[in-house]
Amino acid sequence: MEPEALLSKLTNEAEASGYSINPDRAFALELAQGLALNTARYGYPACPCRLASGDAKADRDIVCPCDYRDADLDEFGSCYCALYVSSEIARGEGNAAPVPERRPTGGPSVERDTIPSSGLPYPVWRCRVCGYLCARDNPPGVCPVCKAGRDRFEIFIGRSSG
Repeated sequence: MEPEALLSKLTNEAEASGYSINPDRAFALELAQGLALNTARYGYPACPCRLASGDAKADRDIVCPCDYRDADLDEFGSCYCALYVSSEIARGEGNAAPVPERRPTGGPSVERDTIPSSGLPYPVWRCRVCGYLCARDNPPGVCPVCKAGRDRFEIFIGRSSG
């Protein structure tokens, strides 16, 4: 996807889910170019401000929008790369400031393959972007809440093994 189209898509998705994209269009477009480059390079839109490993599973936490976005927005008013900003910054009432890295060195330490199981007939899928949950055989193609793609879902609770 071309950077202009990607930025437009990200802007629409952000607005639909209550987020704001950095109003500095040239800056936001550079970030969209980085996301497009990382998508071509790795097959997923890793944060352009972080060093991706090329292992989609290991980098899942830094696929844009990253797992740290909401905490960064709450504390600093922007995400790590400043693509997503608070509504105050989006209105021009402030500027994005440097955000310290939340990602643990070497990636997340939580073992993501340990999935609790339940007596449910279907696995429960969780959108890693907004937390939307659904119980079905496979994750939806697009999150109905935040419009994140299927690749942003993870199994939250496994199906019954019996």
